[in-house]
Amino acid sequence: MPSSEMVRHPNALRLFMRLSVLSLSVAALVLSGCSTLRDTIAEPDPNPGPCPNALALYDAHRLVEINGENPVYENVGFTGEVLNVASNCRYTDRNADPIEMEMAVRLGFGRGPAAQGMTKTYEMFVAVTRTDRVVIDRQVYPITVTFEPGEDRVEVIEEFNSIAIPRVSPTTSGSNFEILVGFELTDEQLDFNRGGLRFRVRAGQDD
Repeated sequence: MPSSEMVRHPNALRLFMRLSVLSLSVAALVLSGCSTLRDTIAEPDPNPGPCPNALALYDAHRLVEINGENPVYENVGFTGEVLNVASNCRYTDRNADPIEMEMAVRLGFGRGPAAQGMTKTYEMFVAVTRTDRVVIDRQVYPITVTFEPGEDRVEVIEEFNSIAIPRVSPTTSGSNFEILVGFELTDEQLDFNRGGLRFRVRAGQDD
């Protein structure tokens, strides 16, 4: 699994709000600098099968920090959310070479009224799994976000430029695998997500 690169895009939120759902994946790749999608399409030998799905794990796609006993807006500290995941891959059917994937993850972070300090280090996991959810590899990446004075929202794109997925034979398809991303959560944060409560990353407004 690769090291990631963080690209800060303070104006990305306004740009993405104007895009259709179909356009989000392309926009994420453009903003993150992943230009190799064009190279992959132009290659003379296309992939013999589909790419692995890359997506956020639903229960872990949001992080809400509650600083207090009650889950009310006044007690919300730092928040995070996986907004979009885009990826592409390449492999051949001539031999059992690994599937080479590149992925960009668009993340939104918020600073609520109970946040302590201006800097927060989040932990995001990237897991390579089989489609039956058997984990092949899982790594955790720290993401340190600093909020400027008066700023309560930050949006970044994390790039993963070399994810290698081994195959046992040339006939092994990318549809056998998934890439799952999400936040490392406490039990309380996981229960908050599963309970359907919503404090989104736009600090200052709860819904």
